[in-house]
Amino acid sequence: MKALYDIIDDIGRCLLFVRQIFHTAVRQPCTYSEINSQIWYVTVQSLPTTALAGFFVGAIMTIQFTMQISQFGALGYLGGLSTSATVREVGPLLIAFMLSGKVGAFTSAELGTMKVTEQIDAIRCLGANPFTEIILPRFIGIIVSSFFLLAVGLLMSIFGGLLLGMFFSGINPEEYLRHVPTIVTPASLALGLFKCLVFAIVLASVCTYKGYNTTGGARGVGRAVVSTAVVTMVGIVVADWLTSLIGDTILMLFLGV
Repeated sequence: MKALYDIIDDIGRCLLFVRQIFHTAVRQPCTYSEINSQIWYVTVQSLPTTALAGFFVGAIMTIQFTMQISQFGALGYLGGLSTSATVREVGPLLIAFMLSGKVGAFTSAELGTMKVTEQIDAIRCLGANPFTEIILPRFIGIIVSSFFLLAVGLLMSIFGGLLLGMFFSGINPEEYLRHVPTIVTPASLALGLFKCLVFAIVLASVCTYKGYNTTGGARGVGRAVVSTAVVTMVGIVVADWLTSLIGDTILMLFLGV
């Protein structure tokens, strides 16, 4: 019972922390140069990893679908089925897991180190707002760059699926792409991008909250990093379930998809 209470309390504190970030964004916004520097730093740091992960996600989906549909002589639908599964569900989820370990853990460790070495307290003593100077630029930068990285990862997953379709499944690129527009509708593409945005917000919220509230010296920084990785992955899974439920319901009710 105490563990459940601690989880609910931690979720509430995180939501209050995010509310304070939005309040700071309205009352004391940071400069665009600080946001741009964070976006550039996170993007450059994580782009190779995200692109590689996206490539292999698409390749894995192509191999799995080939093993299933080749028995029915339906390899012509391989590109559409593989791309649809990658864009709507598997791609955003697995790539977000990769970013949670890359971007989330790094940001949590950076902020945690600043907290335990009293750098954040020093900023406050100088009359500046730590949320304006440190938290808000990272929060916005992580959301923007993570959304971009997830989108790039999805594009790389399509390329990886196409390449494996040529060499593993023996299907030419034209045949692979022929049914993609019929199966991957604009609505399903919008749902995949919406998932990317939600996952980016979850990632930015958790890693900044855990890092800013680190206590206990160097050991506390280690605990914050581990907690960030675990909580982010669980939060992404829950967010994936919620966005799938809400998105599919909307598509069925209003668009008839």
